Amino acid sequence: MTQIPDKAQTKVKASEISSSSSRGFQLLFFLALGLLALTALGAVRGRVEFLLSDLWILVKAHLWGPALPDSPAYRQMEVVVFSIRLPRIFLSILVGGALSVSGAVYQNLFRNPMVAPDILGVSSGAGVGASLAIVIGFPSPLIHLTAFVFGLSAVFLVVTISQIAGHNRSLVVMILVGVVVSSLFSAFGSFLKYISSDDQSLTNIVLWLMGSFAQASSWTNVLILLGVTILAYIPLFFVSYRINALAFGEEEASSMGVNVSGLKIIIILCATLMTATATAICGLIGWVGLLIPHLCRFIVGPNFQILLPTSLLAGGLFMLLVDSLVRLVFPGEMPVGIITSLAGAPLFIYVLCRSTLKWN
Repeated sequence: MTQIPDKAQTKVKASEISSSSSRGFQLLFFLALGLLALTALGAVRGRVEFLLSDLWILVKAHLWGPALPDSPAYRQMEVVVFSIRLPRIFLSILVGGALSVSGAVYQNLFRNPMVAPDILGVSSGAGVGASLAIVIGFPSPLIHLTAFVFGLSAVFLVVTISQIAGHNRSLVVMILVGVVVSSLFSAFGSFLKYISSDDQSLTNIVLWLMGSFAQASSWTNVLILLGVTILAYIPLFFVSYRINALAFGEEEASSMGVNVSGLKIIIILCATLMTATATAICGLIGWVGLLIPHLCRFIVGPNFQILLPTSLLAGGLFMLLVDSLVRLVFPGEMPVGIITSLAGAPLFIYVLCRSTLKWN
């Protein structure tokens, strides 16, 4: 069989990359358009409903002027939109984007599409921290802080043990240690629920572990998560071409001149910061970081310069869609973690059966 010459093979590869990039840019455009449309819809729909024209008057008054008409209707709309709905909308977008980006880089680091952002125990650690703070009776800001610290501590413990025991198979050992540490923290969390002294504390723990934006939606939390997401996303984007090399394995990446050890530190640190912050603010929300990056990779390919922004917007759109369903369709405040599990599991099985993903 005649082999394709090197130049022709290079042209074929370049054509594939160009086609993937074109699909990626088109998808980014439609995702951004969907986010804008769903944000506008979420801002005007709810128990108190407004017209889109009223929303435009409100936004225009805050951005450029003139001042809003002095009427009770517009004052009510201003409070509902800017103090209640928009913080929740932006928070759900940021949480979905942060979890999705974390899942994308972890899947490439471990070369496994079944890897989720909590593979190193960050969610289990955050769950224990939040449960402990709730049992003690901490106020909400301290609950978030304790969950964040425990989430980081769990990952630090996993990385430390895997470095001591891993040697040349540190990634494999890291996954195994992550499973053990997650199990250990989960057991401790169950113990905290068992010794909870009153029904209200137990209810709060269970609700936090299910994940919800109802009690977390504030501009303070939005700004915190926005700052962490930007801080973590920028380094990942600038080393995205090096992350591509990890798909061939650590030895191949090293032969290409990639500092694998330093790159792993950047990936784990940035992904852990985003996951720990999102989990500490909103509780445990599963499947987003597993399903969305896998689906994006299936559509736009493995090039991280396109995959990262695509995962960011797709995760935000998915999370906003789920929270909109929770807020507008279901009575009361059903935790979003229930809906992501109900929707994510069958959808992931479908995508997994349809995909022909290769990591080398």
